Amino acid sequence: MNFAGKVVLVTGASSGIGAATAVKFAKLGASLALNGRNEKNLKAVAQQCANVGKEPHLVVGDVSKEYDIKFIWQKTVEKYTKLDVLVNNAGIIETGSIENTSLEQYDRVMNTNLRAIYHLTMLAVPELIKSKGNIVNVSSVNGIRSFPGVLAYNISKMGVDQFTRCVALELAAKGVRANCVNPGVTVTNLHKRGGMDEETYSKFLEHSKTTHALGRPGTADEVANAITFLASDLATFTTGVSLAVDGGRHTMCPR
Repeated sequence: MNFAGKVVLVTGASSGIGAATAVKFAKLGASLALNGRNEKNLKAVAQQCANVGKEPHLVVGDVSKEYDIKFIWQKTVEKYTKLDVLVNNAGIIETGSIENTSLEQYDRVMNTNLRAIYHLTMLAVPELIKSKGNIVNVSSVNGIRSFPGVLAYNISKMGVDQFTRCVALELAAKGVRANCVNPGVTVTNLHKRGGMDEETYSKFLEHSKTTHALGRPGTADEVANAITFLASDLATFTTGVSLAVDGGRHTMCPR
């Protein structure tokens, strides 16, 4: 896997899977454009990237806002004049069922997890066609299987999977691949930002030992490995794939 001479845009790169993915691409020689909402955290990730590769270009912005998506894309193209890989990683989670998930919560999740991917991909496609590049979306095991209590999140991730397959078919003839990764429970700040306190999160991770066939939650680095593989020339005959990186959780049927 060698990304020398390749330009890679990663959203949600200020923490978790996005941060690990950025550092991995940097190690592999990529020229990076990194987006995140938290400028302080984004700069810290940029320093990690610079320590192992090139200094990345940073674009602070909230992907749930249409103006920010346009700004992120504009600044990326101004800096590099091309794009080879788009990693749509930014995402949020909110708890709630059909009985208690408000429309405001639903819109917040869908705007970040699905609408933003649609919008940024739409903007990036002309450049990806020029470069014969590819797209990697970050979905979830929740896009493959159904879980109660996170309804809006489940719907958004199922949408990411379908979006990935449709775009893969639409762009295949133009030499552009589109794939997604579907992580299981991964040790990041996602769930804490979604409202879990420390005690609840600790119990959640402990419970993950029984809900994942491999007996543990995953790491951001493990997901980053899958993302960089799908984006690389090792996966040139792979498109429209939802790659589970979930310790076998998607195969399980607990009794």
